[in-house]
Amino acid sequence: MSAGYASRLSSYPNKGIVGLPESFDSKRQRDLKLKKLSELVRDSKHLVVVTGAGISTSAGIPDFRGPEGIWTLEKKENNRKRKSRQSKPNPNPNRKRKHSHTTHDQHKLESSDKRHIKKSTFTKHPIDSDSTSMEFSKAQPTLTHKALTRLAIDGKLKYLITQNVDGLHRRAGLVRNMHCSLHGCAFTEKCESSDCRAEFFRDFDIGGMSFQPTGRRCTLCNEKLLDTLLDWEDALPEADFQRAEAECEKADLVICLGTSLRIEPVGSLPLRASKFVIVNLQVTPKDEHAALVIKASVDSVMEHLMSYLGFDDNWKDTAAPVERIWTAGQSEK
Repeated sequence: MSAGYASRLSSYPNKGIVGLPESFDSKRQRDLKLKKLSELVRDSKHLVVVTGAGISTSAGIPDFRGPEGIWTLEKKENNRKRKSRQSKPNPNPNRKRKHSHTTHDQHKLESSDKRHIKKSTFTKHPIDSDSTSMEFSKAQPTLTHKALTRLAIDGKLKYLITQNVDGLHRRAGLVRNMHCSLHGCAFTEKCESSDCRAEFFRDFDIGGMSFQPTGRRCTLCNEKLLDTLLDWEDALPEADFQRAEAECEKADLVICLGTSLRIEPVGSLPLRASKFVIVNLQVTPKDEHAALVIKASVDSVMEHLMSYLGFDDNWKDTAAPVERIWTAGQSEK
């Protein structure tokens, strides 16, 4: 089994703010906000959605910055280890130390620890580094994934931008031409040929990171296939990001679901729209710019929205076919 996504990322100590508390709107606040959201969606002509890890937690996939998120628990564990080192007694208390040398050596030690975060960092999480991959492949689309696919099929949703690598939008039947995974996808491999650019969506985590050969070949041109997962310093896929920018600039409404909007440049995309709404349990750096901020579970918000828009409950059980092969030329037609 391939290692979990989080453990495949290179060490990167500056992950930003994590572990902020979650809060919920009161019932009265929630009802008023849901009514407003429903009216905004009903009246929108070009709706775009941006999704983050918070829409997949109900599928059993951990988020990153929540109170029990992967980066949050990593930070807690690193702090615990640091305090443990600092609390160890000096075996030679009477020996005078040269503070400049000691400080330098200690700094090098701490820097080394930050550069080499062990997989065991994640073992305190209910889903550890190895089982993250297993959970990805076993996870099923949530109510939110299904609702978004239905909105796209019916023409209300014009485009979706996700930061998630779990492939659940694709598995819910959302066609590739209607969305992009700006940080890559654990189940998608792409042809290395710039003339072909075909993508293949699999049922298994293909492994790898940072566009490495997967060991398979393109069935359309026989060139090598590469993984699509971005590491911290990898550039976003240019064509996808350009379309994401263009769709947000055309949008009269962007809904941000389950994202802290702290990873740039994706976090600033909603600012390009006429207005945007945030549905997230934690505060985000974009809250003050939003037309509406809803603190409720994304599944409950989408369930209410679908009911308000007149959809019968059959959208919850109707499965759209999964698109397996996609070529970049399809988006140019």
